[in-house]
Amino acid sequence: MSGLTYYRKLVDSHTVAALDADHVLLYADLHLMNEYTSPQAFAGLAAQGRGVPSPGQQVAVVDHIIPTHAESPRRIQDPASALQARNLKRNCDQHGIPLFDTDDALQGIEHVIAPEHGMIRPGMVVLCGDSHTTTYGALGALGFGIGTSEVEHVLATQTLVYRVAMDMRIRVDGVLPCGATAKDMILHIISRISAQGARGYVVEFTGSAIAALSIEARMTLCNMTVEAGARGALIAPDAAAIEYVLARAADIDATLRERALACWRALHSDADARFDSELVFDASNVAPYVSWGTSPDQAIPIDACVPPVEDAIDDTARSAAAKALDYIGLQAGATLEGLPVQRVFIGSCTNGRIEDLRAVAAIVRGRKVAAGVRAMVVPGSGAVRQQAEDEGIAQVLLDAGFEWRKPGCSMCLAMNDDVLAPGERCASTTNRNFEGRQGRAGRTHLMSPAMAAAAALTGCITDVRRLEPTNA
Repeated sequence: MSGLTYYRKLVDSHTVAALDADHVLLYADLHLMNEYTSPQAFAGLAAQGRGVPSPGQQVAVVDHIIPTHAESPRRIQDPASALQARNLKRNCDQHGIPLFDTDDALQGIEHVIAPEHGMIRPGMVVLCGDSHTTTYGALGALGFGIGTSEVEHVLATQTLVYRVAMDMRIRVDGVLPCGATAKDMILHIISRISAQGARGYVVEFTGSAIAALSIEARMTLCNMTVEAGARGALIAPDAAAIEYVLARAADIDATLRERALACWRALHSDADARFDSELVFDASNVAPYVSWGTSPDQAIPIDACVPPVEDAIDDTARSAAAKALDYIGLQAGATLEGLPVQRVFIGSCTNGRIEDLRAVAAIVRGRKVAAGVRAMVVPGSGAVRQQAEDEGIAQVLLDAGFEWRKPGCSMCLAMNDDVLAPGERCASTTNRNFEGRQGRAGRTHLMSPAMAAAAALTGCITDVRRLEPTNA
């Protein structure tokens, strides 16, 4: 009998009952909620006369709808959005669930807040009504998004009826070249395997290039694995991940530390574990990437040309490519470098952490945002915002002409007042670029924070390797 993958170990250790050959009743260590996927779930509980038996294993955040302008206190002007926020607070108060509310100093994006406060630990199962819950695989936790009816089930039982996924291992060895980042690595992978290439799988990342990534970079990688159709992403916890967790998990005192370490050291795939699919990539082949279409897999290195529609693998893909080019306003064979942009957005649960903002500051220090470009930086949380101000990063951005915003999801999606106008082209550090994602008829090009910073300075999509970091 072969050994077990890390994913199967996590599923087995959290299985309350096997329901059939494909489904288990899975226990959740932590459930995160936001304002837009929870209202119906709470309404369902009330209709059935049920409560929340484990309120301490729930955490709620107002993040998608919240405005990010400098107004203090923050006020949600849209009536429907304001109602969502009020309902979340009322439901949390009623059931005793912790809430990062609108004016909480530590408020921010759920997938940034949870790790930075030590809520995510290796070996956990974490659920949330948001697909980018895969982020937590960076710390060795199995995280994935769930639907509203499943949110209700988790609130009532702390469990979920779960269809077990297949196992995929993606090994990345080698060294990332200068100018390439974890964001470029995942865009490189998705562009190779397609937006459905990991459909039905939980992906475990391994290899020397993965081990060399910082924890925040691993979060970017795992965050966007869902854009390849994956149901989860995992990186077995190493010394760096454990150090990250212990530095933030104040409740793990000396008494618990050795027990925790002994448990976490065993969290890895067995040497003889079998995977349903295995892929290998070389990090040295990764360049700064930019998306050209309306799906993250429609992306190319900055020095490449938009591929011909005929190169797509089948009629469906050819039709999608043609439609994407029409929407984005490009033609096959075009180069992306030099394409003018009107907006730049740096933030989101993919790239709104302090490491991302440091990378931006290193590029823009002593320079100015190009005329005609509106560029905004939205930190992922109140803690990130404060740290950036303490380190002088915020002042560097302000001096360069960036808008320095309050934390939230902001322009990642058009659910608040940070939206693109029709036809505006945006260099964006977000995770999705489908039609209307950042605003009706807005055009989104996905890229790394450094690449977005370069676009802000030059007024067009630019190879960041042409702009050396400054010491000004």
